[in-house]
Amino acid sequence: MSESVSATAVFGGGFKAAVTARGHQVAVDEPDSVGGHDTGFMPTELLCAALASCFTLAIGHVARKRDIDVPGLEVEVVATRAGRALRYDRLTIEARAGIDGELLADLVAKAERFCWVSNTLSAGVSFEYRSRPLE
Repeated sequence: MSESVSATAVFGGGFKAAVTARGHQVAVDEPDSVGGHDTGFMPTELLCAALASCFTLAIGHVARKRDIDVPGLEVEVVATRAGRALRYDRLTIEARAGIDGELLADLVAKAERFCWVSNTLSAGVSFEYRSRPLE
């Protein structure tokens, strides 16, 4: 695994942006109700998507190492807003699959250590803000 990863967002006007990483692109926008045109994910939905997808892959990883099939595996992440603050203070991760509940709970517990996104968020992250003109 690389020592770093990156993504770049290019402003598209209004509340729209195109985000690229490794040649892949995701559309970002806000719903009509808040002034966007609803042409893509909201940034906060991408946060949930990053966590849900990473945790899904982590469960798949620990299941595969144990030769366990997890039919229908899906992970839903719900972010709960911190009152009126512009942030979330709770992320709920729920895994569902067509297997015994105890077995799934065991896989979830083992998967926690393999999820880069939840590990990053739960450990806390420092932010460094920079700016520079385009060349």
